[in-house]
Amino acid sequence: MSPSVDELLADLDAERAAVMSLVRELPRASWTLPTRAEPWTVRDQIAHLGWFDGAFARAISTPAAFEAERDAITDVATYVDRTLADVPEVGPAALAYWQDAARAFDDAARACDPSARLPWYGPSMSVRSAITSRIMETWAHGSDVADALGSRLAPTDRLRHVADLAVRARAQGYRVRSLDVPEVPVCVELTGPSGEVWRWGEPHVSDVGRQDDPDHSRGEAITGDVEEFCLVLIRRVHVDDTSLHVTGDAAREWMTIGQAFAGTPGKDPVRA
Repeated sequence: MSPSVDELLADLDAERAAVMSLVRELPRASWTLPTRAEPWTVRDQIAHLGWFDGAFARAISTPAAFEAERDAITDVATYVDRTLADVPEVGPAALAYWQDAARAFDDAARACDPSARLPWYGPSMSVRSAITSRIMETWAHGSDVADALGSRLAPTDRLRHVADLAVRARAQGYRVRSLDVPEVPVCVELTGPSGEVWRWGEPHVSDVGRQDDPDHSRGEAITGDVEEFCLVLIRRVHVDDTSLHVTGDAAREWMTIGQAFAGTPGKDPVRA
């Protein structure tokens, strides 16, 4: 069964808390540290999370006004830069801004009809999808912050939400590059931090017995650690720098151009 709005919000709040704990007592100078999402700093990552939590709150509470704001955008890159400038520059103030925006988002999501379609910068989406996208964004940018601080966000089973979104967004990396989306199915089987295994698509066939059945095909598949899979599909880590097992040309191509987020093609990750 799909998780409820309240269950998803609980996971989103837990993910936010993990990221906020990284910066709550951060010295002011550390807010200007560069992150791997160049040219953003730690402060910019937090500002981005706050601004878009607030944008989603507006999309839910005042959809017509949000659509007018969205439709007035003429240059996406300039618009994103302006959103960062709208958030207080001083680190602790940026954190407070995010905390206020997070509360506004949660209140709006709880009050929203779960069957409603929400306007966004791309296609409309459900409330559950909106929350899931915020979990992905919070984890992704939080991972950038942790990396900049020489730390790491402890992986949790909340990464299942990120992986599920990434699997459902398989076509995204092709569409933003004006490429045909392959029809070849790819099975994904990932192991979470708790040891639980999650599967999308039909399980791949074991190599056992292939010598006796040379016509047998293992099929396209990706197996391995959920955190590594998610880092690849937010384009922070190259698949060849992971222990993921990738079988088949379509699976390999997905892992090299895929992205779990909307918008323009993400930068290629720097090889380790």
